[in-house]
Parts: sequence; structure tokens; C-alpha cells
Amino acid sequence: MYKNKNILAVVPARGGSKGIKHKNLCRIKGKSLIEHVSLVTGNSECIDKVIVSTDSDKIAEEAKKYNMEVPFYRPADLSGDRVGDLEVLSHALIETEKIDKIKYDVILMLQPTSPLRTKKHISDAIKMLVNENRDSVCSVSETDSKSHPLKQLMINKDDCLLLYDEEGKNIIARQQLNTLYHRNGLVYAFTRECILNKHAILTMNTAALLTKGMYVSIDTLWDIKLTEFIINENIN
Repeated sequence: MYKNKNILAVVPARGGSKGIKHKNLCRIKGKSLIEHVSLVTGNSECIDKVIVSTDSDKIAEEAKKYNMEVPFYRPADLSGDRVGDLEVLSHALIETEKIDKIKYDVILMLQPTSPLRTKKHISDAIKMLVNENRDSVCSVSETDSKSHPLKQLMINKDDCLLLYDEEGKNIIARQQLNTLYHRNGLVYAFTRECILNKHAILTMNTAALLTKGMYVSIDTLWDIKLTEFIINENIN
């Protein structure tokens, strides 16, 4: 609890994955991605409850091993690879409130695929959401200028290489580019109203939690190797 706000952390972890089979059970430095979440949520002064939203017996078993609750299984229609985060969070919040018979004021989304998060990332997001009276908070990293949309290319139906955006032809130096940011998956925080009434992840009142360092969202085997390198070299 923080400033009398009941706080629920939802860990979305479906069993299916196209990139890496059983991705959420992959190990980083000997610990599964599920266990990595437990390391930053355990004994939290702010989080009142941590639940794992899954359709997988194996993931449920792993979660319970590290004292995370699996009070229900995610239904099949919310377990596909084209189901949005909002639908998963809404379901998790409604079902948990039915079971606990209380209302949660703040909902966190902690994706297992971001094992480099820290307790401070989580507490900073909660404090920003509550103290600044925001609808939601999203952790972001500054995007490398080489990945800026105005520098990207595409191949058309005739196999010709074109600028993704014609404005890119006017870019000579990177100093001409506006600074952009991308979601890094470390932490999302929402108010109950944002999820259930505004039905949104991002609103006009969403704050950015800017995080410095190298953060990886696990999608491929290379991402696993890169994450272990960051940990081994103590880069962050």
C-alpha cells in the first residue's frame, strides 16, 4: 500500500510464444523469468498482492514456487498472441477483486520478459502515478537516433528501397532529429479508472518514467545472451 492505495501487481505470462518456446520459463543467470519477477516484488513495501495471469500449468507451478498467487487461469480467448495488454489487465483486475472482495486503486503490469527491472523502477512508477495524479505511468528509454523513423527504409511491392517517411530526405545530421522514446517493458502503472473506465494503456495524462541504462525485452535467444552480458558486466 502507498498513501492508502491498494496496489495489485499483475504478471502476464501466457504459455504460448512464437519466438522462444516456453519463453516465460527461460532462465537468466540460472533463474527463470518468473523467478526474476518475484525477486523485485517480494517483501515490497508498496505492493499488496502479486498475481500471475497465465493459461499454463507449468508457469502456474513456477509462480507458486516463488510465492506468487495464481488465483485463476486465463481463459483461452485471452491467451492468443494478438490479445492486447488492456484485455488481460481488465480480466485480471475484475477477477481478483471478485475473489478478494476489495477494490485495487493501482494496478501494475510487470512483464516477465523484462528481467533487468529493479525494485526502484517499481516504486518510482507508483509514486509518480499517485503523487502526480496520473492515469498511468510507462517506463521508457531514449531511442537511438539510428532507429529514428525518419532514418528508416522500406521495400515496396516492386522490391524497390524507399524512405519510410519522405521527410527523411531532409535529414543530414542526427542533430536535426527530435529525441524519441520507446517503451522498455520494465514497469507500467495504472489507476483502476484508467483500466476499467477509460479502457486505455496510454492517455493524455500518462507520465513517462525515463530510465537510464541498457534494458532488454526478451523475445529471442540473442536477447537472453545480451541480458546476461549486461548483468555480468554490471553495465546498469
